[in-house]
Amino acid sequence: MTVDFLTSGPKSRLVRRLALGLFLLPVAACAPSFSKMQLYPLQGEIADSDPTLVIRATAKNTTGTSGALSFRLPGRGKCTGTWSSLTPRTVSNSKGLALTWKKTGGEVGTARETVAGVNNGEIYAVCEDGTRVQGTFVIGSGTASGTGQASDTNGNVYKLLF
Repeated sequence: MTVDFLTSGPKSRLVRRLALGLFLLPVAACAPSFSKMQLYPLQGEIADSDPTLVIRATAKNTTGTSGALSFRLPGRGKCTGTWSSLTPRTVSNSKGLALTWKKTGGEVGTARETVAGVNNGEIYAVCEDGTRVQGTFVIGSGTASGTGQASDTNGNVYKLLF
């Protein structure tokens, strides 16, 4: 009689869970990053009808410099578009001979790093009813947080925070 450790007993459940976890780990690592944004109506018909309203938006690929943006405006339906940020980076190339106590030998490579500071960005989205939302923001280098202002083609003005 043979016993298969994958199909019997409490140890088999542990082995199956570990196998599932090892399978899902790389899949989860490939999941796109996203951040929540809030649009606070400051002026216009939306602010006049409900000054406490917060419009929640989702920005995808926030580890990059641009990505998809989606949210819903009251009475206008779903809005989809793009956000983009100008993030300066420095690139340095190295090749040659290193003669130091810590590193002896040749060195070849490229290093990229984000420049510290504040970067400018824009959002643009079109809603199901044809309303267009456009805005600008500033964002800290290497962060997914910022502030800005947006407006739509119906005269609404929004404070943008994320």
